[in-house]
This record gives sequence, C-alpha cells and structure tokens, in this order.
Amino acid sequence: MADIVRLENIDKFYGDKIRTQVLFDINLSFEENSFNSIIGQSGSGKSTLLNLVGTLDKPTDGRIFINDQRTDTMNGIQLAELRNRTMGFIFQFHYLLPEFTAKENVLMPSRIMNYKLTPEVDQWADELLELTGLSKVKNNMANEMSGGQQQRTAIARALVNKPSIILADEPTGNLDSDTSETIYKLLRDINKEYGTTFIIITHDQRIAEKTDRIIELKDGRVDMDVRR
Repeated sequence: MADIVRLENIDKFYGDKIRTQVLFDINLSFEENSFNSIIGQSGSGKSTLLNLVGTLDKPTDGRIFINDQRTDTMNGIQLAELRNRTMGFIFQFHYLLPEFTAKENVLMPSRIMNYKLTPEVDQWADELLELTGLSKVKNNMANEMSGGQQQRTAIARALVNKPSIILADEPTGNLDSDTSETIYKLLRDINKEYGTTFIIITHDQRIAEKTDRIIELKDGRVDMDVRR
C-alpha cells in the first residue's frame, strides 16, 4: 500500500535561549488504511510527534508529507484547510461544546468548513451517531451524557468530514477498562469499514497489542517498530 504519512529526518527543539531537543532524526512512514499505535514513557516525544503529523506544530529540521504534499513549508491557511479536509482528531478529553447537543457537536467541523449544512451531511451525521451507538442521545446536551458517550461523540465528530487520517492521543485514557474496549472496537470497525488510517498514542498495553503496528519512542528516538 502507498504511504499516506511520511516523516524524513525530523528533529524538534523547544526554547530559544535554552534549547531542548525532544525528537532526534525521526524517519517514519504510515501506510494507507493501517492501524498504528505509538507507545513510550511520558516525555518520550509521543505527543510532539503526533502534533507534527497533525500539522499543529512544525519540525525544527526535516520534512513531513501528507498524501505526498509537503506540509512543513505550508502557511497557516493552507494547513488549516489540509487539516479540515484530511484529518480527524480524538483526544483524551473529548473537548465537546457543552452548550450544544451531541449531534450539533458532531456537525461542528462541517459548519466550520462549509457554513451551510447540506441534507447529505446531516444524514451522514445521523449515520455516524448510529454507528457509535448514540442515536438515542443525539439530542442530549454534551454534559448530559456519560464519559463513554462523550468520547464516542468526539469520535463521530472526528469522522464527519470523512478524513483519511485519524490521530488519537490517549483516546481511552479517562475511561474504565470495559468502556476502553468498546471504544477500541469502534475504532477498529471504522478502520476496516472506511479504510481510515489510525495513528493512536496509548499507555494501554492491551490496546497497543491489538494494533497492526507498535512504534515505541524512547528519549525522542524510535526504539522499537514492530509490524504484526
């Protein structure tokens, strides 16, 4: 399969007067439709790496390509357009807007991109709410749902623009083991049904062991890269 993400010789420093290097000569690529996990201790560079892939930050040195488009040289407008068209983000905290319903939260990225909601997009949101098991609570306010329901709403929101890549930073970090298993299965089902590429940061070894590939970072370097 073709690579959908490619990182070449990536270094990342933070600070001006006192420079701290957090990533060292990272060379990684991710195939289309793949399901990948990134593990490592706190401070190993996992979130920094995910932010670079997601174009939320830029490398100090090196090149990053998404669908063969070089992203580290794009301007802010180009990056925002690329993110909204290509990527979905799932974080440990769901970041739902409490003054909106579950469905309204799911539709928010489409509102940002298109301003006007078409019947097709509205129907797609309903399909996503069905897929994530939220049809019965789609009109509930965000703060009237359980933690698992809120996280599933965040997953549906990440999918509403039909991204080719989902980046997830500890998506089950605040959930109990049973709910974590449910969320993992949902992500896997989405990967298989829609061919969405997943790159997931996790501290949960059980989740990592179920992915197709495990990348371990240690002190800002790739310490292990195992395909299963």
